[in-house]
Amino acid sequence: MFSHRHQHWAYVWIPLVTSFVWFGMLWAMLITWLAQGRPKYVSQQGKIAYISDIGASFLKPLFIAGGAVTGVGFFLSLSVERLLRYTGRLPPSLRKREQVFSYLAILGSLAGAVGLICLAVFDTQRHKKLHRAFLLLFMLGVAFSAIFTIVEYHWISRDFREFQRLKIAYIAKAVITTILICLAIAFGVALYRSHNTGAILEWTVAFLFTFYLLTFYYDLRQTKHFRKHGYFKDIIRAEKQRRAEKHHTMRQI
Repeated sequence: MFSHRHQHWAYVWIPLVTSFVWFGMLWAMLITWLAQGRPKYVSQQGKIAYISDIGASFLKPLFIAGGAVTGVGFFLSLSVERLLRYTGRLPPSLRKREQVFSYLAILGSLAGAVGLICLAVFDTQRHKKLHRAFLLLFMLGVAFSAIFTIVEYHWISRDFREFQRLKIAYIAKAVITTILICLAIAFGVALYRSHNTGAILEWTVAFLFTFYLLTFYYDLRQTKHFRKHGYFKDIIRAEKQRRAEKHHTMRQI
């Protein structure tokens, strides 16, 4: 039986494993392509292979498996985060708007997960149009999910100013997301104008996505030392202290 201080371990493994699988899959595909002497695949148009070009080769099973684990892990990370806020093991949503944005973020992660799995299944060599449609779904799903999450975290952090980790969490997410969105837009343009530049941008965005996934490890670690309803008790305690201080001030006046 784990001690209370290690209860958060069960949750932090989700984004950690997800990040490791995604990062490992990318390196495995890139190293394989380089080790083979940079071959030009059937679907490849430039000198540099896209992830999808390698994923359409004999490494397709790896691409599907890695995409499935990453997609499901991404969705679970946000779903578990919502559950922990609901049960008070993470700073809870005190208003309806935070809850709405949290569910929108989860919906976005689900769309991104479906897009990632499907773009791996419908590879660019045999199903080019479907592949690009699901690639767009993946990118938009992740982008909107990230934006909704950042807004949610920002509002929650304003209610829990004493918890600096919340501010750090949404700032880190905002910085990474801004970089990813800018690079993704550039990738979308380069995809039709410069194949080599597009490939470089795709690999860059993919590797940077690992760091976004890892931010959820930081978030879920905040459950450490907090039992169920722990943050709710802190709110009540802080409110009682505030009222006591106000009452004391009134008496002095």
